Amino acid sequence: MTTRQISEIIEDIYGFEASEGMISNITDRLLPEIEQWQQRPLSTIYPIVFIDAVHFSVRDNDIIRKLAAYIILGINDEGKKEVLSIQIGENESSKYWLSVLNELKNRGVKDILILCADGLSGIKESISTAFPKTEYQRCIVHQIRNTLKYVSYKDKKAFASDLKTIYQAPSEEIGHRNMEVVAEKWQDKYPGTMNSWSKNWDAISPIFKFSTDVRKVIYTTNAIESLNSTYRRLNSQRSVFPSDTALLKALYLATFEATKKWTSVLRN
Repeated sequence: MTTRQISEIIEDIYGFEASEGMISNITDRLLPEIEQWQQRPLSTIYPIVFIDAVHFSVRDNDIIRKLAAYIILGINDEGKKEVLSIQIGENESSKYWLSVLNELKNRGVKDILILCADGLSGIKESISTAFPKTEYQRCIVHQIRNTLKYVSYKDKKAFASDLKTIYQAPSEEIGHRNMEVVAEKWQDKYPGTMNSWSKNWDAISPIFKFSTDVRKVIYTTNAIESLNSTYRRLNSQRSVFPSDTALLKALYLATFEATKKWTSVLRN
């Protein structure tokens, strides 16, 4: 909730005024708790880690800026989801991502087996530096979405069905061949639409090394999408956050609420 909503509810229920500034000061008591959470020790190995971003508008000296909250979600060796970190940043770069990954190392992470993300700028180079043996898997669902946004509605179903022959292929060789077939089939109608598949094949193809069970988990960022929908609801409460501190407090509280329900484990 916004500080204004909290203030109005207190007045409505209890009949006394609590200014927005007072509410903000009270909720600042969360900040040491957030800092402690951000610095807590992590597991030595995470089989799978997802990185995704949600964008927010934040006021800074009367200027409204777009900031990204980068959510780092781990699947631990028991198959349980765990939010490892929330980073609020502006410019993606290999230097930025290297600092993020090194922070995970400083908190005890020695290895990540598979790291799934969309095409974040500089992420690939940073992974190879921080965790040289980690497989970087580009999110297939994001790849599909980015391809289909250039396709007209009447062709979307047929095009999506053709794309399925690529990422569901039994081997990389067959997947690559199917990609070339799909590109040739749609070239006249949608020229260049499949270029990103061939350009990013080295980050798309690791999926073929794994079993069907593992593929189901890493071909999509679904594990993180439901969490992101919780964060996006924060935007429906307010169009602009008054500061990046206010954004961090809201994200932390939303995370705390969302993760209460995480009791199940990933199958197989």
